[in-house]
Amino acid sequence: MAVLQAALARVRERDPRYNCFTAVTEARARQEAAAIDARRARGETLPPLAGVPYAVKNLFDIADEVTLAGGRVNASNPPARSDARLIERMRDAGAVLVGALNMDEHAYGFTTENSHYGACRNPRDPSRIAGGSSGGSAAAIAGGLVPLTLGSDTNGSIRVPASLCGVFGLKPTYGRLPRTGSYPFVGSLDHLGPFAASAADLAAAYDALQGQDPDDVACAQRPAEPALPALADEARPLRAAVLGGYFTEWAGPQARRAVEIAACALDAGARVELRGAAQARAAAFVITAAEGGALHRRRLVTHYDYYEPHSRDRLVAGSLVPAAWTQQAQRIRHRVYREALALFEDYDVLIAPATPVPATPIGADWLALAGGQLPARASMGILTQPVSCIGLPVCTAPVWPRAGQDDHLPLGVQLIAAPWREVDCLRAALALERAGAAQALPL
Repeated sequence: MAVLQAALARVRERDPRYNCFTAVTEARARQEAAAIDARRARGETLPPLAGVPYAVKNLFDIADEVTLAGGRVNASNPPARSDARLIERMRDAGAVLVGALNMDEHAYGFTTENSHYGACRNPRDPSRIAGGSSGGSAAAIAGGLVPLTLGSDTNGSIRVPASLCGVFGLKPTYGRLPRTGSYPFVGSLDHLGPFAASAADLAAAYDALQGQDPDDVACAQRPAEPALPALADEARPLRAAVLGGYFTEWAGPQARRAVEIAACALDAGARVELRGAAQARAAAFVITAAEGGALHRRRLVTHYDYYEPHSRDRLVAGSLVPAAWTQQAQRIRHRVYREALALFEDYDVLIAPATPVPATPIGADWLALAGGQLPARASMGILTQPVSCIGLPVCTAPVWPRAGQDDHLPLGVQLIAAPWREVDCLRAALALERAGAAQALPL
């Protein structure tokens, strides 16, 4: 109970500045913490996350709470009747749920500048964005509010905020973790995963979340493959390479410096290219627009004014995408996936920047990149979209380039592995952490 009380005190003290939480489930948290204390008093063997406070992006169903998914249009929905599958697994592991976290409406954005519930502010610099769409999940870790959070990643929504807030985040292989009981965005691209302040904590949370689920048609029928014990296995050195080409072209100087730091620590002298990266990003845009637009088409007709101004026109446009376009996008997706598999015949981990630049000021419409001006809210995902489109597992590790006018800000690297090889991502993150190349620095 003392650990929970300390976490609740931090939320009360710090969250008014960061705006991470949209709900605090204090009564539930006290019940869960009391149950752990009772088990400890009886001398029982405790589960692996016993008493650890955590919070979830507000698109996860929490029993007796309304699942907002960042949207005003959802506020009048009935409360969830049961917990999301991953919340059930966290509860079984002994973790204590303290609340729901801010996000871009319906997960369609990279900044968490939510017009309904307010912008989430980056604890590294509260004048800057936290990233998105899981901005509250990353900021709650960076601000020291809770040690673990859960988020979702469709086009980069775990990796972008982890990069900008300077924490660790894991987007597992598509189909690895069940999405049952979470508000959907793009069924063929949605992933769920954890955030933490260290690679070991990230692996511990990931292990608690694993397991088959017949209620999620995308969740592969694969047995759990514990990652935390494997982090200590140094018998097989990782073979790492840097992803160049597209991933260098669309990286600013701080992003390139972050990759250099990671490459040096992992002894990654080779440079390779994913030639279809630009096409994969284009395919992700088409699939996202079509599936997201179809999901919201009916309510956009009846409740257009309730929707977020940053995304509603894009959803309307997406609802008009021809089926032939999505079919072609899926063909491109499969082709680039095969191209990536060929790279993993020689390497275990590919290194790329997670965001093109550090966190931009809240309200910024443009960012400078590659000699031009790009729309800020869409372009933060320029380096993550090609990877999530093909479903590969990625751990974002926080690097501090200490370069340029934003030298007080972090910028993460993507550590990309072959399908179902989350352990390689996590081993690379741990290696960077031990080398001092990646750290989720306390405030």
